[in-house]
This record gives sequence, C-alpha cells and structure tokens, in this order.
Amino acid sequence: MHEFTVWAPRARTMAVKIGDRANPMTGPNATGWWCTTVEEAGPGTDYAFLLDDDATPYPDPRALWQPKGVHGVSRVYDHAEFAWSDGRWQGPPLSGAVIYELHVGTFTEAGTFDGAIERLDYLFELGVTHLELMPVAAFPGEQGWGYDGVSLFAVHDQYGGPDGLKRFVDACHGHGLAVLLDVVYNHFGPVGNYTNKFGPYLTSRHHTPWGDAVNFEEAGSDEVRRFFCDNALMWMRDYHVDGLRLDAVHEFVDRSAIHFMEQLSAEVEVLSSTLGRRLVLIAESDLNDPRVVTPREAGGCGMDAQWNDDFHHALFTVLHVGEEGKGYYEDFGSFEALAKSLTKIFVYDGVYSRYRKRTHGRPVEGLSAHHFIGFIQNHDQVGNRATGERLEHIIGLDRARVAAGLVLMAPFLPMIFQGEEYAASTPFQYFADHEDPEMAKTVLEGRKREFALFGWAAGEIPDPEKRETFERSKLNWSEIHENSHAGMLEWFTRLIHIRRSSPSLNDGDAGHVKLRFDEEKRWLVMDRGLVKIACNLGDETIEVENPGRLALLAASRDDVVWHDAMVTLPPDTLAILTGEKT
Repeated sequence: MHEFTVWAPRARTMAVKIGDRANPMTGPNATGWWCTTVEEAGPGTDYAFLLDDDATPYPDPRALWQPKGVHGVSRVYDHAEFAWSDGRWQGPPLSGAVIYELHVGTFTEAGTFDGAIERLDYLFELGVTHLELMPVAAFPGEQGWGYDGVSLFAVHDQYGGPDGLKRFVDACHGHGLAVLLDVVYNHFGPVGNYTNKFGPYLTSRHHTPWGDAVNFEEAGSDEVRRFFCDNALMWMRDYHVDGLRLDAVHEFVDRSAIHFMEQLSAEVEVLSSTLGRRLVLIAESDLNDPRVVTPREAGGCGMDAQWNDDFHHALFTVLHVGEEGKGYYEDFGSFEALAKSLTKIFVYDGVYSRYRKRTHGRPVEGLSAHHFIGFIQNHDQVGNRATGERLEHIIGLDRARVAAGLVLMAPFLPMIFQGEEYAASTPFQYFADHEDPEMAKTVLEGRKREFALFGWAAGEIPDPEKRETFERSKLNWSEIHENSHAGMLEWFTRLIHIRRSSPSLNDGDAGHVKLRFDEEKRWLVMDRGLVKIACNLGDETIEVENPGRLALLAASRDDVVWHDAMVTLPPDTLAILTGEKT
C-alpha cells in the first residue's frame, strides 16, 4: 500500500497511472494538494500522473527515482530500506575544511558513485576534509554537468541512482570525509521540466539567464518554497549529506519579508538539532554582499559560507599577465587587488566596477574569513574556458605551484578542483546531452558569443554534445605518480598538511593578515601569525628579510635559498616560513 500525493492547484482532475490503470485522486484541498492510496503499490512500483484531459503521463515533480530518465515514469522508493553504517558520524568543522570539488561522471573512468568510492583512500591521504559533489539530481540525457536538473528529488540514474549515492556518502563517512552536495534552486533545466504543468513553480514576472524565475514570492509561492526546502532537508536527512552548496543565489528573486535563504537556514538549523550533527549551507553569490553569510540573528540570510570569486579573479590575473581586461577580468590585474582580497575579502566592496559600469558590493565587517571559500580552479573557472584547459596549461607548472600555495595559505577556506592536486593533463570541458537538436544548437551558439568577449575564436570551442567532449574530460589516474604530476601531488599534500596543522593558518581573522607587495617588481609577502608566505612572480630574483629567524617550512622550487636573516626567491617561486613548532 502506498499513498500518492501531488501539488497541482491548476488541475481540475488528477489520477495516478500504474500500468494501464488510472487511479482517481481526491482534491484539491485548500492549498492545491491531491492524494490517493493504492493498495497494490509499494517500493519498486512505477507510476505517473494524469492531469485533466491530457493523455500524457507525467513524472512526479517530487519523484525519488527516475530509472527511465526524466521523461519516463517515476518509481516508488523507500528511504528506510537502506542499511547505514555511519550512526556515530560527526563531520569535521567547516572552519577547518579543505574542500575537494568533483564531478561524479568524470572523476573516474566508471563515472559512478561506486567508482568514486575506490578513490576515497587517496582523498583521505591527500588531507581533504569535505568532498563537494557537482549536482546529482536527475537531468536529461546521459552526461552533463548537472546544472540543468529537472527532477530534483531523484538521483541521476547513470551515476548509480539513490542507493548509489547512499553507498557513496556512507563510505565517505567511514573514511572520515564529509559530503557537500551542489544543488540548483535558481532554475530548472530547459528540457524535461514538467513542474509548471502542475503549479506555478515559475513566474514570467521576473527573468533569469535561464528564462522565467522560480516563484519565491507570488501566488502559490508557499508551496514552491516548501518544494525546495523539503528537497534540501531530504538530502541531509535521508542521504546523510553534511551540507549543500546553493548555485547562483543572486538569481533568486525574492522580496518576501523572510527571504528564501533565511527560511532555508532556519529549517536546516532545526534539522541539525534534531539529527544531532552539524549541517552547513554554502552559497555561490555574485552580489559581494556579506549579508548572505551574516547570521540570521544579525539580520543576514544565515548561510555558513560563500564562494569568493574576487579572490580567484585577483589571483588569476596576476598569475596570467595579459588576461586582465577580458570580460569580468577587466576589474582585476594588480597586486593591490590581490592584497585587498586577502585582507578585506571582497575587492569590490562598494567601489566602482569598470566591468559592471556601476558601484558594486559592500564591505565585509566583523565576519571571519572562514565564511568565504577561496580557489584558483573550480568547475566554472576551468570548464567555462573555451577549451577547458587547466591552470598549469595556461601559466605553467611553476606558477601553478605558487597559486596552490597562495590558495592553501590564504585566510579563506581552500577548495581544490578534481585533478588540480596532481596537475591533471586532462581538460574539464563543458559537455551536455540535450535531446532537442535546436536546444543543442542554441547552447553552442550562446557559448561562442560568450567566449568572443574573452578573445576566443568560435572554431576553438568543443561541441558540448559530442561524446568525446565528455570522455576527454575524465581524469587519467594512471599519470598521478609520473614526473611533474607526482611532484605536484607531493606539493599539494605538503601544503594541506601545513594548513591543517598550523594554528596561525587556521585563524579566520582577516585583520590578522599583514601584507606588503611591490607592484612593479611583482612580489608579495603575507604574514599570518607565526607563518610567513613569500611569493615572487617577477622576472628577477628577490631577497625577503627574515628578521624573526623563521625556519623554511616548504618551497615551491628547490632553488630557494634560506638562512636565518634572508630568503632568496627566484622568479615564479613561493616559500613558507614558520616560527611554530613543526
């Protein structure tokens, strides 16, 4: 016996179709819900909904399983049937996190949760604490990034479906690794989204880069907000996920007295207290507004952390001379901007942006840098380049090592993108599997126009629809112990160990960061308590004074010369000195 429910305020009649039989539903109630109980239904039963006189069976907007794809019938799934082994799990604190972002489909050759489990020992030994999965909610086609999901309660079946994700999370917890999941609540994918046939999930009054905005504030928005809050709670309660990363929250259009993020934060706090384990919310925001991560009690949205694109842009443009002036990099390119990001978090904190042609951002005051995540590579910054090339392919291995040192020594929470830690030779390109040829053509043409702003020719851009674009993006694990790859892996492992074991480097007070730099000679020295980080990106060797007689802890190249009073750095080199006991 199973009870079927669905929110469909627009329907005059509703039925749940099982096999050839249409089972009439009762409703709608005052808020637009329909329900019926089917005696012979249970876990494993396939079903779909019939609306009014439409003979097309539609999948359940809240389906937990879509084994035949997002256009197919839904399948009843019972969360209680999975046997967990992580009953005593308590995840590591976010304030001490080293995050590793991965895409399930390209992380291993198998492209599944079970395939990823085979690499958990490696990730634990590397020293990461949190694994952040790119979206796994069901999306059309076989391969894709996941940001065009349409069946948000179901797990993409090619990755291993709901049981596969549970096996992965359970195994991660067994290895001491927390799991963060990327979720997309700012839009539905353009293909396979049937939610608006049931109710006003979207509104034409507001628009986003993906079309009509999600309805967070108009008629029917109570149930739409409930849909997304219930989805978030499901991942953390039923899949034991430790936190969520919310995609592009700046595209939420919500003028309600209680913003959606504030509501979600409050409900997650209740769930966290109920489960007795720490749950976190991380936002991606283009607003440069610290209120996103300000606690609700202080008038903020209550997110625990957010990605800091300003730090990435500032660092990338000093590493890659000549990139400044292209697209959003127009606002960056100086050591002054990099130094500001390391001490003030946002470079654009209420100052004029040439790229935006307006004042942008707001100062960060009274917040720990642990509310912000720093990186030099992620799925966007690699995959949204024309050919998906990685950092070392752009700036060379020596500068990539310097970049890793700055990311992992910065006051922010550091994040690594899959393969970055061993300088993977494989690119990470944009790939998709749109079933509609017109949609595929539109996406490709849109990318060509976007990349023209950065100076890339249309012919350089791989076709996202071709299977080889996906296949060439898979990591090549056979190379990790070879030549420069092994050297980079050793460097990252050393940096992460230093980061995690140093009290000075785990201090989130950006006010304790002391910086000096030379714009013309292109060097920067950062003091973080008893740790000094010096980098030279200029053309000439420099000498850095060492008045505290700090010990040389690590260097990105072997030709760094150190003695009690001075450190000599050749070009494209980073050195870490410490007065802490090691």
